[in-house]
Amino acid sequence: MDLAYPGARRPDRAFHVDSAGVSLAAYEWGDADRPPILLAHGGFDFAATFDLLAPLLADAGWRAVSWDQRGHGDSEHAPLYSWDADVRDAVAVIESISDEAMPVVGHSKGGSMMLQLAELAPWHVTRVVNLDGLPSRGAAPDIADHERTRIMADELNSWLDHRLRSHDIQRRPGTVDELAERRGAMNPRLSHEWLRYLVTIGAREDDDGWRWKIDPALRLGGFGPFRPEWSLNRLPGLPVPMLGVLGTVGEPMGWGTTAAMVEPFLPHRARVVELDDTGHFLHVERSREVADLVLEFLS
Repeated sequence: MDLAYPGARRPDRAFHVDSAGVSLAAYEWGDADRPPILLAHGGFDFAATFDLLAPLLADAGWRAVSWDQRGHGDSEHAPLYSWDADVRDAVAVIESISDEAMPVVGHSKGGSMMLQLAELAPWHVTRVVNLDGLPSRGAAPDIADHERTRIMADELNSWLDHRLRSHDIQRRPGTVDELAERRGAMNPRLSHEWLRYLVTIGAREDDDGWRWKIDPALRLGGFGPFRPEWSLNRLPGLPVPMLGVLGTVGEPMGWGTTAAMVEPFLPHRARVVELDDTGHFLHVERSREVADLVLEFLS
């Protein structure tokens, strides 16, 4: 089933990238000889969430590249998942498309990943655009469901028990409308039409119905020690220019970060913009305005 959505455009090319034995599904919008820009989606999402923003960047002269993170969409599942593995996957995608550094754009978890990538491998990154994924002192729902300061035996056992239980389970099936309604509970500001469009790309149709193409082993909450302020305290050392774009309307998957929270920690050559009456998926709600902000920043 192929559904259309106004302004959405599927990638011009699709390919796979090997990341230490895990096959990642990658996608490109725009001419192959244009300068690349990397787009990183959020947790429990897909590269298809950029089907509105990526074409606008491509039409402005960029080669927009994204990928389904491991365990998401059409990328392979992995025995275990970790934040560092996702960042290494981003490096693998970058190195597969260019030897030169490039700007990166990340939404939610993907935005925080791009901040860490710029810290760890600044030779790969020229600029960072963070879409509603700036750290604060509060917990981020698609990274950690509680604050963890050290690895405890019961936490490790909980994760491994979950991985064992998930070996034989599948995600709950439903119709396209049912999956869209379930997703709408987490993203209440997104239209049912957009969510139906996303289902036909981010889910597969089995004999008993549609299922999201997300590994059942994935769950909210990171693996290992984590405190939100660790990312916030590192922010002043970001070595490249940064544009942060924040939504102002709270949503279940939103981080609740405001410009006032991060301004004391902003590095040199950083700017934060808040979009009024906009939720967590600002690149879907206001794709044209977000694209204009990104293009102005890159110019």
